[in-house]
Amino acid sequence: MKHTVRLILLAAALTSFVAGCAPAPSGPVTIRVGVLPILDALPMYVAQAEGYFAEAGVTVSFVPVASAAERDQLMQTDGIDAMINDLVSTMLYNQNGRQIVIVRMARTATAEDPQYRILASKDSGLSTPADLAGVPIGISEGTVIAYVTERLLTAEGLAPEDITTVAVPKIADRMALLDSGELQAATLPDPLSSLALQSGARLILDDTAHPEYGNSVISFRAAFVDASPRAVRSFLAALEKAVDAVNADKTRWNSLLTEQQLVPAPLLASYEVPTFPNASVPTEAQFDDVLAWTKAKGLVTADVSYDGSVDESYLP
Repeated sequence: MKHTVRLILLAAALTSFVAGCAPAPSGPVTIRVGVLPILDALPMYVAQAEGYFAEAGVTVSFVPVASAAERDQLMQTDGIDAMINDLVSTMLYNQNGRQIVIVRMARTATAEDPQYRILASKDSGLSTPADLAGVPIGISEGTVIAYVTERLLTAEGLAPEDITTVAVPKIADRMALLDSGELQAATLPDPLSSLALQSGARLILDDTAHPEYGNSVISFRAAFVDASPRAVRSFLAALEKAVDAVNADKTRWNSLLTEQQLVPAPLLASYEVPTFPNASVPTEAQFDDVLAWTKAKGLVTADVSYDGSVDESYLP
């Protein structure tokens, strides 16, 4: 009897050990993506519309959000699993520990396609970066807009003490004040900056001159990445296919641009979709520069780890 009991206990222990070593069950996983109405999200919508996510075996549910604040609230309460954000917000998320993981670039400035522009109002008489010394520039404080504004202007020779900004958090308000001349200058993201130019604003500087500063990223909740790495890889494989499709034929997506309100209606006839980046993540130099800026501004007080915040191993 004792021998039989020992055999039963041994078999149970072996079964438990094997179960512990086996990979976690990989049932259907739905990825909830928080999406702002921004052009950076176009490849995601293409992947959904063209069936690339389904082909990759992953289900994606888009959760529309009206603002970055709403997006961040959902991320912090596990209401979404992934989002398009930027390096500044990544520092804010991860300053007290690994909360999100960047797995891919969403969009980047290039020598041909700007992501951010510093504009002057049509009657301001301003035309060069030097003209902006001491001129209040409308921005959203503590954000990538503030970071890009300062980095672009210092790269063009302005001293930090010569750069003056004024907080206008809502982009619509910034555009309206720029158009009326109440703001002499403002920093705006593309394609809304293109709309401002169409309305008469004047280009002072954009990140085509310094593309290392303009970018957005795709981030996942760290807990989701750890629990469902296969789903993240499938998502990115499908997204890569969509990026290739967008870059191969930029004129094909007007219905999606309209439906998802990614480009203002008055621009649709003339706007050219930018080239989206292929599989890549921010460099450590880009990450460290944003970290240095956020620390200098008092937005974060601790070092944030590049290796803990950026993981390229999920890219196809």
